[in-house]
Amino acid sequence: MLSQTKAQRVIATVEHELLTPYGFRSLSPHDPHYRGHYEGDPGSRDAVYHQGTIWAWLMGPFITAYLKVHGDTPDGQQQAMQWLAGFRTHVCDAGLGHISEIFDGDAPHQPRGCIAQAWSVAEVLRAAL
Repeated sequence: MLSQTKAQRVIATVEHELLTPYGFRSLSPHDPHYRGHYEGDPGSRDAVYHQGTIWAWLMGPFITAYLKVHGDTPDGQQQAMQWLAGFRTHVCDAGLGHISEIFDGDAPHQPRGCIAQAWSVAEVLRAAL
């Protein structure tokens, strides 16, 4: 849908602004509405759910787009595996063998939400294969 040049700019911007070791922030940390921690009472959590919270499942579509734009080459595959590396340790953290629903946008990116999110697991597995 985009020219090669525009697609490369979109991928570079998303990578620079939103990529973390556990997926993608829902909002850039440079946005004044960004909130880096998903915590507090239900109202507080609801207010920041899409204001910087990391969503692991977005790693799959991003890797698909990255490989489409940059080519599905050995170098591209190696880059994808580097981006997925954080999940190797995470599956031993919050829910053994699972990937959490969301993570804090700010380091150290604490897992939040449910400890076993099917679409997070599915997209990371899809991207890894």
